[in-house]
Amino acid sequence: MSPAAPPDTSVAIGAVRLPNPVIAASGTFGYGTEFAGLVDLGAIGAISVKGLSLAPARGKPPPRLIETPAGMLNAIGLQNIGVETFLRERLPALAAAGARVVANFWGDSAEEFAACAARLDGAPGLVALELNASSPNRPEWGRILATDPPALAAIVRAVRARVHLPLWVKLSPNVGDIVVVGQAAAAEGADALTAINTLRGMAIDLETRRPRLASGAGGLSGPAIKPVALRMVYELVHAVDVPVIGVGGIRTGEDALEFLCCGASAVQVGTATFYDPAAPVRIADEIARWCHRHGISRVADVIGTLRT
Repeated sequence: MSPAAPPDTSVAIGAVRLPNPVIAASGTFGYGTEFAGLVDLGAIGAISVKGLSLAPARGKPPPRLIETPAGMLNAIGLQNIGVETFLRERLPALAAAGARVVANFWGDSAEEFAACAARLDGAPGLVALELNASSPNRPEWGRILATDPPALAAIVRAVRARVHLPLWVKLSPNVGDIVVVGQAAAAEGADALTAINTLRGMAIDLETRRPRLASGAGGLSGPAIKPVALRMVYELVHAVDVPVIGVGGIRTGEDALEFLCCGASAVQVGTATFYDPAAPVRIADEIARWCHRHGISRVADVIGTLRT
């Protein structure tokens, strides 16, 4: 590679091609439009928007977001504006900005998941749908749906029958064996797996003897969970025949490259955007510069190169 030649940063997640492997993670980047004045939305590999449901959802009471050592806990509760408002008021602006949009979505039953996905399917500007049955902050489900392989399989099956866009399924780390859950989703037609969502956790206010989150427990994200995420991504890559998107504690280009080395086809950046809204663009640039320094002409050539 010529010293002046920049590396090719494009990657493929099945049929979805992105100009770089860094995606803004759902739940941490709003609907993307909030950052239009701060970040070139078209420079991000893709934006996975805040989880959408058929009807607007109010979420959980505050306090619902707190900092923890090496991370943060959240109990937002999947608050969102609803799929119709998103399609009418947010998606056109994202498309106009050149963003590649992944619509994260959820429901309270397999039928609701499928109906929401069907409403999104084919909307201009969407490159994929991301099924979220892995939030730890939806007690209405009775459990984290993505911890139950048959339940998740039924949801994926219902959604797959209604949509044509690539279907990604976001997995929960709150399981004994994430491979079993990933295989169940892949068997029912998932085109890719996103791993991982947050780990269930709690923080205590010792002076009041109360949980610091109004909901008691919440989802832990940030650097603290990166080793867990790397291990789970590595296991999934070697157990399923669909691409895996790595998520969990990514702050730098080198963090992201570790996930690619483990076999992830792309990564998502979440908590880092809370203190650096431009983190997805910065991290993509750091990936490119690392590859350039190491004489690697294609970022894709790093994928799956872990030596064990």
